[in-house]
Amino acid sequence: MKNRAFPALSLALLAGATCAAPNALADPPPFELTGPDLRIEVTRGDKTLPIAKVPSLAAGDKVVVHGAFAEDQGAKFVLVSAFLRGATNPPPKDWLATAETWKSKEKDKALTLTVPKGARQLVLLLVPDTGGAEGVLVDAVRGKPGEFVRASQDLNQASLDHSRLVAFMAAIRAQGDAGPEYLRTVAPVLARSLSVKLQEDCLTKVIDQQASCLVQNREALVLNDVHSSSIADTLTGTPTDLALQLSATREGGAGYYSAYIGVARDIARIFGAFNNPSFNYLPTLTVRNDETMSLLLNAAPSFQKPKSVMVAALPAVEADIPPQLRSLAKGPICAAVPGAVLPVEGAPLVFSTQFAHAVQVRLTAASGEVLEIAAMPRADKGGYVLGAENLPAAFTGTVRAHLHGQWGFAPFEGPDFTLQRPGGDGWKAAEGPDGLIVGRENEVMLEGSAPACVEDVTLRQGGAATPLKWTVREGNRIAVTVPLERARPGEMRLEVRYQGVKDPAAVTLTARAEASRLDGLELHAGDTQGVLSGQRLDQVRAVMVGDVEFQPDGLTREGAADRLRLVAQGTGRAPAEGAPAKATVRLEDGRSLPLQARIASPRPQVSLLNRTVNPAPVAKGARTLDLGDAGDLLPDTGEMVFSVKAGPGTRFAASDVIEIAPAEGDAVAKLSAGKGLTLESAEVLVARLKGADIPPGTFGPLRFRLVHGDTPGNWQPLATLARLPGVEDVACAEAECTVTARSLFLVDAIGADAGFTKAATVPPGYTGGAFKAPRPPDGVLHLRLRDAPKAPVTLPVG
Repeated sequence: MKNRAFPALSLALLAGATCAAPNALADPPPFELTGPDLRIEVTRGDKTLPIAKVPSLAAGDKVVVHGAFAEDQGAKFVLVSAFLRGATNPPPKDWLATAETWKSKEKDKALTLTVPKGARQLVLLLVPDTGGAEGVLVDAVRGKPGEFVRASQDLNQASLDHSRLVAFMAAIRAQGDAGPEYLRTVAPVLARSLSVKLQEDCLTKVIDQQASCLVQNREALVLNDVHSSSIADTLTGTPTDLALQLSATREGGAGYYSAYIGVARDIARIFGAFNNPSFNYLPTLTVRNDETMSLLLNAAPSFQKPKSVMVAALPAVEADIPPQLRSLAKGPICAAVPGAVLPVEGAPLVFSTQFAHAVQVRLTAASGEVLEIAAMPRADKGGYVLGAENLPAAFTGTVRAHLHGQWGFAPFEGPDFTLQRPGGDGWKAAEGPDGLIVGRENEVMLEGSAPACVEDVTLRQGGAATPLKWTVREGNRIAVTVPLERARPGEMRLEVRYQGVKDPAAVTLTARAEASRLDGLELHAGDTQGVLSGQRLDQVRAVMVGDVEFQPDGLTREGAADRLRLVAQGTGRAPAEGAPAKATVRLEDGRSLPLQARIASPRPQVSLLNRTVNPAPVAKGARTLDLGDAGDLLPDTGEMVFSVKAGPGTRFAASDVIEIAPAEGDAVAKLSAGKGLTLESAEVLVARLKGADIPPGTFGPLRFRLVHGDTPGNWQPLATLARLPGVEDVACAEAECTVTARSLFLVDAIGADAGFTKAATVPPGYTGGAFKAPRPPDGVLHLRLRDAPKAPVTLPVG
């Protein structure tokens, strides 16, 4: 049967076995006609089950079949049973039996059968009494047993799939009537439980239209289920790869076929060989409920020639195949209130049939006490619902649960679960009551009974209530997120409320301002500044080193650590290298923390000796800007040559480095021997800095420092890096001048005098190529640059 896609039962096809072929485009009618009922019980050993609870038969089983007709039933039916043993092995005559259902004696009107050794299928044939029908049917079965083997398999599979479809539609309609707004939640659960294709577009419709949309095209709803396929597959002994199609298709010009049943076209061909002027074979689906097996037809049976022979399949004779249920639980399940659900998947038939019965959950308490409680399958809940409303007191806290039951005559074992129920223990902070820190978000670990049953957690401080987020953790804990960014230190209360419990459990905690963590104080002998490293250094008010007070002068963060720059007050300086230096860090809340300071060797001392700026040559025809004589303005296209002189106790070496940095931030350029740095003598260094050596996007004040060995000196101002506009022309009229240039947005203002009393301000982001300014009386325009507003440049207009 592998890779066989089955078409659907069709009245047109079945009728076509004896009548003219119908229109190929006609849709097949559904199985909606109610046929007769049969009452069937199966006994294995000393145990008897109704047919609805029997997924498969076994050799030696006793099967009793009664007709369950209405009291006013007019037609008389002959009931024929046939055991089959394979497509190429006709059954012996004693494997077939008949009963005249209208007779009064039990032995005449009912079939009492024993499944013979070697049998693999059992089919029932129900035909109106005509006299002699039994012989015709017996000859048909024994003449071509393979056709009835195939029919048995396909009808079994079709009936199982039909049960899932019916369960899905019934649940959707029930929700549509009682609470249509819940369909968006319930429909996906039903689809997963019953392995049914979900029309997801239906859930986007308005509420009143969702239920009707979900049950449209019902023949295309059922998906393949390997478990039910394997039950029905008795011919090859292997599961069908594709027993169902997901959409209706046109096959072989014979019409449209339902996607959830795969029997009609083949059965029409199979039974066509037996049709004669007296009989016409009519396959049926079966609906089982306790001991009643109801037949469903998609064509009305005929009581005139040719009379209809209704064919029904009973469970295959095969080994029991228990469901392979898998747990969908992602953690402990709360059983605090009635109706706790054990989520499962893997066997849709546990929801659509009665094959799984006497299902119970074995509970094992922490004390070892064991209790069995009933569990009911609920496809709309996605699992088994616990039936017990009240459990003994021993079953609180964490309880182990095991799902088990009967699959037909055989026991089956389901998955294990962890349940939790609140007990008498309260909640407490796992790490003590002082774990909250104000000014930031906190995660507090609480320990208690049954964390899976917690419904909400609330923070209360000063009467205000704030709902909190939490997650369940291992070890009967919950991790609660407590936002205290704007809170004040003091006592706080966390309230933990269980499902179904009105009064919450309270946990009292104390929130405190977190003290600074001090990692170290970096000071060099004679320094007027230092660096304190650690965390939460924003709480530091001052640092005392001996009798010298250092105060904060800027907090930066490097990774997870704070670095607080300190500046000595008055004329104070750090003590000499090696001198005892115990520091005291004073916090804003009045606390003082001790710290052992390390006094390093003195920093190298240098002073700026000289500097010269060499502007870059201007392009041919361009105008030159006069940068003045101060030498502290470095064009980004120019070069600055400067020299430094060693201070007391400092002698230059070939390994020395001069670092260049903007006013705020780290070094952006390093000059070393042979790379911009020339050692004139042990007392003088000459440096050559090009604007191109500095990364783009850097402008404004620059500073430098000497790094001697591993010890950096203090930062000192060097120059101002400025980007200059490219002036192409200046044309002056009687009252104003027009400056033509590239990048005029680099200019803040153009004035007629050095004080900019008469000036034109260039708008920010100006993109024009020309700008008008007042005409200078002395023939010189003054340009104030955005990068260097305190160092104007001049532009002759002549």
